Amino acid sequence: MVEPQPSRAAGTRDIVLLVDDTPDTLAMLTDALEQSGFMVLIATGGSAALSICERVTPDVILMDAMMPGLDGFETCRRLKATAAVAHVPVIFMTALSETEHIVQGLGAGGVDYVTKPVVLDEMFARIRTHLHNARAAQSTRLALDTAGSFLLAIDQSGTLLWATPQARRLLQRAAPLSNPGALAPEIVASIHAAAAGGGPQTLTWPTSQAGVGHLQFGFLGTIGAGEYLVRLTSLDGRNDEEALRRRFSLTAREAEVLLWIARGKSNRDIADILALSPRTVNKHLEGIYTKLGVENRASAAVLANRVWSGN
Repeated sequence: MVEPQPSRAAGTRDIVLLVDDTPDTLAMLTDALEQSGFMVLIATGGSAALSICERVTPDVILMDAMMPGLDGFETCRRLKATAAVAHVPVIFMTALSETEHIVQGLGAGGVDYVTKPVVLDEMFARIRTHLHNARAAQSTRLALDTAGSFLLAIDQSGTLLWATPQARRLLQRAAPLSNPGALAPEIVASIHAAAAGGGPQTLTWPTSQAGVGHLQFGFLGTIGAGEYLVRLTSLDGRNDEEALRRRFSLTAREAEVLLWIARGKSNRDIADILALSPRTVNKHLEGIYTKLGVENRASAAVLANRVWSGN
């Protein structure tokens, strides 16, 4: 049997959610996975899998395609629509080898499939590969988030696949969306043209939101199959975080913390908003106070508001 290589810190185990309605399959795969060092969660149907993922985020999901009630394809679609688990790779297990079913599984959001009866060496190799790829993608996105980048990705229909926190907040303020979770058709058409080499790389989009003015969508490239990477920029000169970064030579995260300090948020509020620990917020505040030459949050807030008012 091929043993999966450790991919987490010592003392932790990768979590596999195993979704299948066949007791014999569940027993065989659970034993094999646990012997290979995985922690296994079991769901005997699609509804149970969705319920588990509301409480726990697995590292990979092995999904039976054909189950009574909520089948594997629909279960996968619902999981991929949930932000907390959208990044988790789903590998389908199916006795169906027809092309139409393979395409259906991949179209539902699966990354791969294995045919039953499952060959364990093959299954572990696929799990290992997709765990590695998923972690690499997550690490890249985390780095972008930490760097304060205004980046997003959409599919060919314009549906928002992911966005850094900075870009998501700007989208929420400016709302250039044709419907929840999708960019306006004109923006999507421009990105399609840029991707095909037949249009400009950027599109300026007017908004009615005070303090935003215009947004610029810059096509950066294609990632994956039919996924577009886009840079989002505010062109009104009032991008609050950018103004603070330039004026006080702050890091992206320090600028975010100062922004919320100026808006009257407590350290705990800021920790919740930015998904940081209160201790980390305090460390950023120490750097902010030093760079601004102040001793407390009130003075820091005053200086931040002066930047925005032009004084």
